[in-house]
This record gives sequence, C-alpha cells and structure tokens, in this order.
Amino acid sequence: MSDNNKNPFKEMEDSLREVPPHMKKKVMSDIANAKLVMDMATLFTYNYTSAIEGMFKTKS
Repeated sequence: MSDNNKNPFKEMEDSLREVPPHMKKKVMSDIANAKLVMDMATLFTYNYTSAIEGMFKTKS
C-alpha cells in the first residue's frame, strides 16, 4: 500500500540537475544560428510572388 502513495513526478523533479554552462552556450548558439537561417530564408523568399507578378505585368 505504501507504493501507491509514491508520487513519480516528485521523483522526476528530484533527479533534475543544472545543465553545464558550456552546454547551455552551445545550445543557445545553435538556436541563434537556426533563427538567423530562418530569417535569411524569409528575407529572400518573402517577395517572390510580387516579383513574379511584376515580370508578367505589361504596361498599357
């Protein structure tokens, strides 16, 4: 009956440890690089539709 009173989530919480600083720095750097790539892709692909429309429009 005492096994039923154990809370497995409390045991999980007790096992948490602080991440080493060098690992935190690497993860944050990887995230920053991924965000930069996404922003660059958005920058270069954002106006494709208007550019294509502009090429096919004829002046009257």
